[in-house]
Amino acid sequence: MKKILITGRTSYVGTSLINWIDKFPDKYSIDSISLRNDSWKEKDFSEYDVVLHLAGIAHVSSDPKMEEMYYKVNRDLTIATAEKAKADGVKQFIFMSSIIVYGDSSNSKRVITKNTVPTPSNFYGNSKLQAEEGIKHLLSDNYKVAIIRPPMIYGKGSKGNYPKLAKAAQKLPIFPAINNQRSMLHIDNLCEFLRLIIEHEESGLFFPQNREYVTTSEMVRLIAEANGKKIKLVKVFNLILMIIGRKLGIINKVFGNLVYEQSMSQYNKGNYQIRDLRKSIMLTEGK
Repeated sequence: MKKILITGRTSYVGTSLINWIDKFPDKYSIDSISLRNDSWKEKDFSEYDVVLHLAGIAHVSSDPKMEEMYYKVNRDLTIATAEKAKADGVKQFIFMSSIIVYGDSSNSKRVITKNTVPTPSNFYGNSKLQAEEGIKHLLSDNYKVAIIRPPMIYGKGSKGNYPKLAKAAQKLPIFPAINNQRSMLHIDNLCEFLRLIIEHEESGLFFPQNREYVTTSEMVRLIAEANGKKIKLVKVFNLILMIIGRKLGIINKVFGNLVYEQSMSQYNKGNYQIRDLRKSIMLTEGK
């Protein structure tokens, strides 16, 4: 039986993984701790096979007053936790980074490949990238280091842009029909991916995503459908949104393009892409 320790007791991914792992009571046991104060430094990690590091500041902020805190939490705390896990004899450390290390989405097609160099556009992305750089050297034959760069994660109870889109889908009679493409990751697909890389004691850099790219307009239509609503997709606003999008970041967040090339996300030791888009929307909307 593999013993897993999650840092970030109240994180969305952490609480979701705990529920997912409960389906395999004979294979895994899982605990979680908070890193909000220094008491975690006294905890003995040696009883665990895996530390999954989810503690961090997850939202993007442009407030310069927050910059120091982002580096303190997302970079320094990650490195300190990874070093302690190795010193205590943990076999595998998994760090949840983000697609944000590649910068913002674009109003034109943007495909990330394995050769794409990270170019963070804010201190949130840069703090994640510096954390990655700070733990890579810890890799050894006895200490696996896995870095996950997921795209936008969504699912029932998730935060961020998805709940805003869901609210719009249930209230608006029309919505812009813009043919963008986004890589996204349903929480069940992520949880199964994490289970597989724990099972196979993986190390390296990983880019999990849903099997299909997501078009924002189509996602909104599916959300409306799941709630028994009808929403009409129209192109009349497209030109205006394209012009505004060049100046306002929020438009690109909703309708921008940012995808991983599909081959980057293939995993040959198990199928983690167990929810297609339609099913994932139905589950997220509680249907």
